Amino acid sequence: MLGKKKQILFSPLEQGKALKKAVSFVPKEIIEQIKNSKLRGCGGAGFPTGLKWELAYNAPGKQKYIICNADEGEPGTFKDRLLITDHAKKILEGMCLSGYAVGATEGIIYLRAEYRYLRPNLIKAIDEMTADSLLGKNILGKNFSFNVNIHLGAGAYVCGEETALLESLEGKRGEARNKPPFPTEKGYLKCPTVVNNVETLCYVPYIVINGPDWFKEFGTIESKGSKLFSISGDVKKPGVYELEMGTSVKEVLDLVQAENTKAVQVGGASGVCIAEKDFDKPLAFESLPPGGSIIVFNKSRDMLHILKNFMEFFVEESCGQCTPCRDGTFRLLEGVKLMEQGRCSIHYLKVLRDLAQTMQIASKCGLGQLAPNSFLSIVDNFKGEILARDRAPESVHA
Repeated sequence: MLGKKKQILFSPLEQGKALKKAVSFVPKEIIEQIKNSKLRGCGGAGFPTGLKWELAYNAPGKQKYIICNADEGEPGTFKDRLLITDHAKKILEGMCLSGYAVGATEGIIYLRAEYRYLRPNLIKAIDEMTADSLLGKNILGKNFSFNVNIHLGAGAYVCGEETALLESLEGKRGEARNKPPFPTEKGYLKCPTVVNNVETLCYVPYIVINGPDWFKEFGTIESKGSKLFSISGDVKKPGVYELEMGTSVKEVLDLVQAENTKAVQVGGASGVCIAEKDFDKPLAFESLPPGGSIIVFNKSRDMLHILKNFMEFFVEESCGQCTPCRDGTFRLLEGVKLMEQGRCSIHYLKVLRDLAQTMQIASKCGLGQLAPNSFLSIVDNFKGEILARDRAPESVHA
């Protein structure tokens, strides 16, 4: 469903139409169309898609790769699963268009381990598109070839980060790489590589067919197009919704028939938890981060219990490579447990907040940088509820 205007991703798409149009242009022109559309990555970081393609196009190298990041591991997110299930050919066409634009002949879908059951569906789509000359050798009779393979992940949350994903693809432990060099310069097997999210790739055929100006009719000044959201929690109508960028949280709550709402977690566990005072804010890169997950909590929920659940997740999923994330997530969870016992002093709470802010700056990859978000937002927005707990006679001090 779409909140305000007509649908994009859930609207019909004539298979192969975008590819037939694209091969009549030189690759650089396709990159310019994506750049002009202002399409940004839908995996959470929001990096400009066209710029990423341009960097890979300009990088020297005979072999280049297109990687589809289908490692959907963010708690509360299930939008990519729907796209893989019902729109697999849109993903593949987006990958092929990306390959044509940057000069890549090989594509890999990095599929979340828990989505193993979706692999046959992807294989069927690959075979059908190959039979229709939309994948494989000499696509549409042109001097352009592009093949797609599938690689199963091993269940690590950190591999949603693009460089950890590349390490995993190469058979190594999933850990973030030092940057620079960036994947567009030295990625998979040290070759120029584009890593795009499932949803990002699905938008590409529509932009090629309808043009960048059409895409920019949707959204806000800084956030163009629409976005898929996995909405769950205390709502009557959970599911995957396509919303125009700039839709407010209040509009979302009305759409899914949420009642008596206390808090909304935007962007999954690594996002932010907002209170009622912020429900009028828009979902856009310049405001609330438009990640793939929205979790709704009504007024019966204990926010400290929710925070503990999130922090336990991050302690479990930290790869342990860097100290700020490895030790920081553990210390924040330790602090939450003290809050539960009423043993966390105001002074120590400030120490924990300082630690969380340090993690945002000093952690090596996005996992550690974003892990403190839920801690900071819940503590700041629901401090009264948290501090109203019965306090032990001797509170812990730094």
